Amino acid sequence: MAQGETQPVVSVIVVNYRGAADTVTCLRALAEHDYPNLEVICVDNASGGTDVGEIKAAAPGVKLVESPVNSGFAGGCNLGAKHATGTVLAFLNNDARPAPGWVGAAVAELRAQPTVAAVASKVLDWDGTGTDFVDAGLTWFGMGYKRHAGSPLADVPAADHEIAKDVLFATGSAMFVRAGVFAELGGFDERFFMFYEDVDLGWRLNLRGWRVRYVPDSLTYHKHHATMSTVDAPDSGRETFLLERNALAALYKNLSDETLSRALPAALALAVRRATARGELDATRFDLAQGAGPAETGPVEVPRTTLAGVLAIDQFVELLPSLAESRAAEQAARVRTDADLLPLLRKALEPAYPLPRYLAAHDVLVETFGIDALFGQRRKVLVITGDAITERMAGPAIRAWNMAATLATEHDVHLVTINPLADPPPAPFRVSAATRRDLETPIAWADIIVLQGHVLELAPSLKKQYAHKIVVADLYDPMHLELLEQGKGVPDDKRALDLIGVTKVLDAQLERGDFFLCASERQRHFWLGHLAAMGRLSPRLYDADPTTQSLLSIVPFGLSPQAPVRTGPGLRSTLDGIGETDHVVLWAGGVYSWFDPLTLVRAIERLRQRRGDVRLVFLGMKHPNPEVTEMDIGARTMLLSDTLGLTGKHVFFNQQWVPYEERQNWLLDANCGVTTHYEHVETTFAFRTRVLDYLWAGLPIVTTDGDSFADLVREEKLGVVVPAEDVDALADALEKALYDEEFAAGCVERMAAVAQRYAWPEALKPLVEFCRNPRPAADRLPGSEDLVVTAPVRGKEMLRRDVDLIREYLADGGPKELVRRVGGRVVKVAKQRLGRG
Repeated sequence: MAQGETQPVVSVIVVNYRGAADTVTCLRALAEHDYPNLEVICVDNASGGTDVGEIKAAAPGVKLVESPVNSGFAGGCNLGAKHATGTVLAFLNNDARPAPGWVGAAVAELRAQPTVAAVASKVLDWDGTGTDFVDAGLTWFGMGYKRHAGSPLADVPAADHEIAKDVLFATGSAMFVRAGVFAELGGFDERFFMFYEDVDLGWRLNLRGWRVRYVPDSLTYHKHHATMSTVDAPDSGRETFLLERNALAALYKNLSDETLSRALPAALALAVRRATARGELDATRFDLAQGAGPAETGPVEVPRTTLAGVLAIDQFVELLPSLAESRAAEQAARVRTDADLLPLLRKALEPAYPLPRYLAAHDVLVETFGIDALFGQRRKVLVITGDAITERMAGPAIRAWNMAATLATEHDVHLVTINPLADPPPAPFRVSAATRRDLETPIAWADIIVLQGHVLELAPSLKKQYAHKIVVADLYDPMHLELLEQGKGVPDDKRALDLIGVTKVLDAQLERGDFFLCASERQRHFWLGHLAAMGRLSPRLYDADPTTQSLLSIVPFGLSPQAPVRTGPGLRSTLDGIGETDHVVLWAGGVYSWFDPLTLVRAIERLRQRRGDVRLVFLGMKHPNPEVTEMDIGARTMLLSDTLGLTGKHVFFNQQWVPYEERQNWLLDANCGVTTHYEHVETTFAFRTRVLDYLWAGLPIVTTDGDSFADLVREEKLGVVVPAEDVDALADALEKALYDEEFAAGCVERMAAVAQRYAWPEALKPLVEFCRNPRPAADRLPGSEDLVVTAPVRGKEMLRRDVDLIREYLADGGPKELVRRVGGRVVKVAKQRLGRG
């Protein structure tokens, strides 16, 4: 740690039950520990006898909490947490001793990794030569275990114990957890009493998107089961009972419905076989098929270890009503799937017990219930768009469609449009339309929701009931910048209100989202500024990822990875007046108010005077989404063309939208593609998706300068970039792209490589990667709190501060300024006290 750096207060909680000698040794070691801000709390779990007195005498500086009852390790830890003041809680067994740096290494990890909720210490035996905890594992039937436990450290591969890694859980004998997160999850489940409370807590943390991190530099030494051996005998069956019951309870609480429906019956059957195998019972003794000798009615001797397993199932059933409530809460709050956690289980099919009859049953149950496939359920991804999904799709729908298609190769995907116009073509994923009320069902179903535009405002449950669900906000369309141009014909007051409304829609997405998509590096800078202004670029988010790539990634509009192939008639066959040898300029997309088709029409008028076979085609004048308002720029363009005598001769307007799956036929009939726009802020951050179609079809591009695609065309030499509203420059550029065969061929050759960078599978890689390992943003993890907070000013420091303030006020404005400032402070303090009252 840096010299003078403030460190969080860490509250170490040690639970004692009839183990005063070990506890005193542990507390004395903590008193000498090298971490500066340590609060030590000892909870005595109603030990009776002389334990409390011995601890008080030996460790007077420790905060001793006396429990009136023995509530087990889980209850004792929770009680200690209630008395803790630290922002980090540390749980240490009373028969453990910390090595130097135990606390510091864990705190460093928590501060460096805001998405880590808990740190699992490395735990060795008392001599430091044997392994206690270096990794966690979990079997499909719920048995959490410490991998390599009991092995000589020298026999454990270095990579398994010397390298930090994510784990499913930390051992309760030595672990750290953020106090806010511990409180958010309700601490340890006290129904476990002891054993598996740490497994259950780690499992729940992971399900809610937090990480548990094994940190080998946080080292402790442990007398394994020293406490248990003082109050119980190895063959009593009590430990077996708790282990068996608690494993079933953890399984029941935390597995998804789909997994539990098959795993639980198999786990119950396996628990019975495990019990009978441990006691070496003859399970056929009541089977008449084995022979019908004299009737036996006397008691059957059953070993305690067998009885413990049977009684564990009985008491698991007894707990079911309360466990069902906990299960409902955990399943509602989870954001990670069982498949997500599979790597953390390590070896889920590990039988764990080397008993022949047990192993045979394990194999039968695994095969019969299909256990090996249990944790392979696909993640559920919901993609919602506000655009019409038909054969004639526009940009937002095309983007949503390709997102769904790409993600569907790995996940169960449901594409939903909230537009009333929905007549989708065949798809390898589910597609449907929904009203605002209908959205609740797919949202409840989904693990991840990808949304565009105004969708979040139509799904308020994502801000309340489903506030924990993972949301990907697609910001490729800066709607408020578009509206600055689009709303120019609207009355000033309404235009201002509309802009405020759209900005609020975007603000809500930026506030709610866990992952954001934008279309270009320019847009990324723009949205980073917006996120910073809203306060989302907090220290917690920054510390989790200083690059912010895991929060905001570039996902441009894409194009098909396959080259276009003609499937039907194109523009030359459809539009009268265009011959096979004419040179065609294609405007591939809608005509909106932020574009400049007027300069383009004038350039065609200029060019046709020297090139009589030039033709300009507007691909689609009528937007396929009926909710998109018609803009007067289209009418003005047609009027200008009519006035210049170009319509039907040199300029052609296709009134209907070309179906998405047929657009290649029109593109392949063109000789170059064009896009022109005005010089304004919308242009700066726009992403002209039609240019991608030109790339796809190998059409030399003529574009106005100022947007990200103009930069691409210039840098990659894909066409000609011209100034805004320059008729002559535009006419010359079109002539070069259409009639200079050598120049056009060079553009086409270079386009092939560039096009592959924008193919949908490549463009969507950041989204694909996020959906493979989705987590809430670091500042949206439940229970997130600051680890280090400023200490309140008291005593002499407060007096010194007040004197300095008086001097500052007098220097700024004399006695009047002093009176004004002091009066304001008095009012503020009074309001605070009244509020508390």
